[in-house]
Amino acid sequence: MGRVITGLGLAMVWLLLLFVGPYLLFCLVITAGGGVALYEFLRLSSPENERKYIAPVIVLGVFPMLVASLWGIGALTSSLFLALLLLVILTVIAYPALDNGLLFIARNWFGIFYIGFCSAHLILLRSFPRGTYWLLVLTAITVFSDTGAYYVGRLFGKVKLYPVLSPGKTRAGAVGGVFGGLFGGLVLAAFAFENANLVAIGFLSAILSIIGIVGDLIESLIKRVSGVKDSGQILPGHGGLLDRCDSLLLTAPVLYYVLYWGQTILFR
Repeated sequence: MGRVITGLGLAMVWLLLLFVGPYLLFCLVITAGGGVALYEFLRLSSPENERKYIAPVIVLGVFPMLVASLWGIGALTSSLFLALLLLVILTVIAYPALDNGLLFIARNWFGIFYIGFCSAHLILLRSFPRGTYWLLVLTAITVFSDTGAYYVGRLFGKVKLYPVLSPGKTRAGAVGGVFGGLFGGLVLAAFAFENANLVAIGFLSAILSIIGIVGDLIESLIKRVSGVKDSGQILPGHGGLLDRCDSLLLTAPVLYYVLYWGQTILFR
């Protein structure tokens, strides 16, 4: 019941944020959420003696999201390079206290890029023409994919998908997730857009569903290496924020760049 209540609450907040909240509030919520998810990742991956550097790394990680909010895609690459430069400086300064300087910079750079940079694309999607509706389509793909994977996996799942990373996922569940995401994307796109090319959107929905599964597996890798079941406890019944947004971290950039470079193929 706690999981259901939390899920309904998240859905309501997300819809209000998309259709009622102003752009600035959306940017603030995504930036704050990205900071929390990055904290969860760093807390799991950092040795005890290096956790005092989590705060400055979080500042570097939210920088791409702030830049995307204020200046859009044109300044995102510059913000990423600046974050890398400051991380290099931090690594040099902290080096005497580090177990392994190379692992320190690699681990933290992955967190900044994977969470900070990828989360920034949710903001970029929001600022895109009809971006609110594209975010709703992406949400539908994610939710229906998760639902399809869960129920098909429970009913027909016998062969594990990738047990070394995620023993609970099955091949049947993955297929159910792809078809669920395809269905969700098509239904929302048909209602949200006139003259939608449903063949192209269906293909895109299936691709995004597959990428979402990869996102789930990456987060499973992080948790397995860290020896934990959930990334955090901020969401009752769901675990951490990183547990909830792992698929979106990879699918949001893919959807943004498809729209940026080839939006015309998605409409008749």
